[in-house]
Amino acid sequence: MNAYAWLLAAGVALFAAGVWIYNRLVSDRNLAREGFADIDVQLKRRADLVPQLVEAVRGYAAYEKATLSAVTELRANAAGFGPEPGEARFGAERELGAKLKTLLLLQENYPQLKADANFRDLSAKLVDTEDQLQYARRFYNGAVKQYRTRLESFPHVIVARAFAFEPLPFFETGERDAVKVTL
Repeated sequence: MNAYAWLLAAGVALFAAGVWIYNRLVSDRNLAREGFADIDVQLKRRADLVPQLVEAVRGYAAYEKATLSAVTELRANAAGFGPEPGEARFGAERELGAKLKTLLLLQENYPQLKADANFRDLSAKLVDTEDQLQYARRFYNGAVKQYRTRLESFPHVIVARAFAFEPLPFFETGERDAVKVTL
């Protein structure tokens, strides 16, 4: 075999490896985006429950206007972000989640609220949504970890830089305690 044949074979092998690596990076990025889409569905479900929960509490806890206003404002803020993952959106969602915990804890101060069937149903739906959100967040973070690892690993880093692949943010929570709802 002459030198040109060897060079051609090496070029084809490098091109095939580059295509394979590129496709793996695209697949990993799409898996992470799919994971975020699952999170987005749960965040939308949670956002849809917020107005109903606020209305259920409003009738019993008239003195908690600051909490109700804060929850409503945080929901509007979180809903204002686009469908892409980002640190600002994740921060807004973390704040909303923390304030929702405060809203659910109001039932301890208002026993009649605890007895309200609508509030109990909404609380149960919210807890279920938070559980689903946790699973979706775990899947998303796993997919992001795999994607980011490939972006930083050799030889993937060469292809990633050549095609401007950007790392996606992790969806971290500031929470360390579970939501406790007693009915």
